[in-house]
Amino acid sequence: MATISSLVNTLVNKAIEKELIQSSDEIYARNQVLGLLNEASYQDDAELLNLDIPDILEELTELAVNKGLIEGLLDEREQLTAKIMDVFISKPSEINQTFYLKYQRSPEQATDYFYQLSKDSNYIQTKRIANNIHFKTASDYGDLDITINLSKPEKDPEQIKREKEMKQDIAYPKCLLCAENEGYVGRIGHPARSNHRVIEVPLEGEDWFLQYSPYVYYNEHSILFAKEHRPMKINRDSFARLTAFVEKFPHYFIGSNADLPIVGGSILSHDHYQGGYYTFAMTNAEEEFSFTLDDFPDVEAVVVKWPLSVIRLCHTDRNKLVDASDYILQRWREYSDPAADILAYTDDTPHNTITPIARKRDELYEIDLVLRNNRTTDEHPMGLFHPHEDVHHIKKENIGLIEVMGLAVLPPRLKEEMETIKKHLLGEKVTVAEYHHDWVQSIEDRYSPITKDNVNKIVEDALGQKFARVLEDAGVYKTNQTGRDAFKRFLSHLNER
Repeated sequence: MATISSLVNTLVNKAIEKELIQSSDEIYARNQVLGLLNEASYQDDAELLNLDIPDILEELTELAVNKGLIEGLLDEREQLTAKIMDVFISKPSEINQTFYLKYQRSPEQATDYFYQLSKDSNYIQTKRIANNIHFKTASDYGDLDITINLSKPEKDPEQIKREKEMKQDIAYPKCLLCAENEGYVGRIGHPARSNHRVIEVPLEGEDWFLQYSPYVYYNEHSILFAKEHRPMKINRDSFARLTAFVEKFPHYFIGSNADLPIVGGSILSHDHYQGGYYTFAMTNAEEEFSFTLDDFPDVEAVVVKWPLSVIRLCHTDRNKLVDASDYILQRWREYSDPAADILAYTDDTPHNTITPIARKRDELYEIDLVLRNNRTTDEHPMGLFHPHEDVHHIKKENIGLIEVMGLAVLPPRLKEEMETIKKHLLGEKVTVAEYHHDWVQSIEDRYSPITKDNVNKIVEDALGQKFARVLEDAGVYKTNQTGRDAFKRFLSHLNER
């Protein structure tokens, strides 16, 4: 194992190379890191190692465990590495100042700077993200993105035990998205954020902040969150903020999870959106048919060819899109069509909401309104418009914003299970999980011959087709004729007085 001196020397030089600090900061930064490691000595002639920052941090953490500075639990390791990297990062005010100086040149230069900073500071976990499996696969709706998420490390039993023993009344920060996470050291059960910085992005007279996801699922996967800790809510203000954001950052899309359980995202307790510099399959989905909104005749309105039920509105004036979107939302919230299994309420419990996504195409503002309904039935207790039981072997979690747009985030278990399935298809004697049996049989029935040369593509394509089915289950109006007729009934309802 390398010495602390060589690791610290390499880390400081890497920080200078990445322009996190200047060469005149070298001694200061070195001493700060040595202090965090409780190391009193340093070798001036320490060698430079051929290691990247994440690897250096891992070795420094291991040395800290060996010295007894920390016990080695996941949260303790991450607290130490975040503190170390905080040495090399400017204060929030300085980062915001640099961001907006670059913004004056172009919004892209500003986000490029902040994204690179978030990676170089190890806030974005680039090494862990590299473990993810990612590929595209063709479907009737375009090329879907498939990701098997392997980036988040597993917690060991002692970590889980400590989390259970922690006091449950700790309420600072209130959640993982609160502004108070910036620079927060962390604790057992709450991730370290010493190296976390956010950008102030005022929207429609409110304080909002931009950050990147530590475990990005796509290029520049960003999170925009309200300063106020308040529940998710889709309303007129949401459409105004989304379009205001793409006005400020026209190279990004921005969208929101729905605001109801089952069809919403994983964090409904804090109002937030997700965006980034990426083109999803839904973005390029074809127009299926157009329709007219009588109250908004100059707003272009189409239904998109997509497994979920998507209305796309376009106009050069974002305020007209806000008005039209709010109108559709209000009519949808109260709309029932029992023949299509759509009920707006069960007693006083609402079921209808929308997943909205905004973007700009040149001078044209565009907003997608994905109709959602979270009703459950005896046959489908997890959700009528939720992945049905026969696709749970692939995906049974909520279908949130990212999946809605065509990117599957699938569980880690699938990595090994897919390899086992490939071996089975090639005739090896292996044990395939029982819940995959029907799927594997369908693959064998469909493809012949299956060889070493084509088995990877066959399994990947089959997985993509399953994800397309997941999305079809989540669509309130199916893509068949009956579903489209029902969709058109709702569109006609929009023009009723």
